[in-house]
Amino acid sequence: MMNRNMLKQAQQMQAKLATVQEEIAVARTEATAGGGVVKVAVIGGSTVESITIDPEVVDPNDVEMLQDLILAAINEAMDAAQKLAADKMGEITGGMNIPGLM
Repeated sequence: MMNRNMLKQAQQMQAKLATVQEEIAVARTEATAGGGVVKVAVIGGSTVESITIDPEVVDPNDVEMLQDLILAAINEAMDAAQKLAADKMGEITGGMNIPGLM
C-alpha cells in the first residue's frame, strides 16, 4: 500500500514538474540598464525576444557605453529568468536540489 502511495506522489510531482517546465519555457522577463534607456526582454531564460534602445543614448562617439548598457540589461534579464525558474522549481521540490532538473 505504501509503495502505491509513493508511486502516486512521484507521478504527481512529475506532472507538476512538467507543467512548471512548460511555464518556464514561455516565461518573459525584462530588465533595463542606464535608467531605462536600454530594455531587454527574455523568453524562457534563453532567448532574447527584444532589445529597445532610447535614441537619445545613441552616441556615435561612445559606442562602448551603449554596448555596456546592452550587455548589462541582457545579463540582468537572464539572471531574472534563472531566478524565476529556480523559484518555480523550488515551489515543486520544496527547495531540494534534485540533479538534472535545472
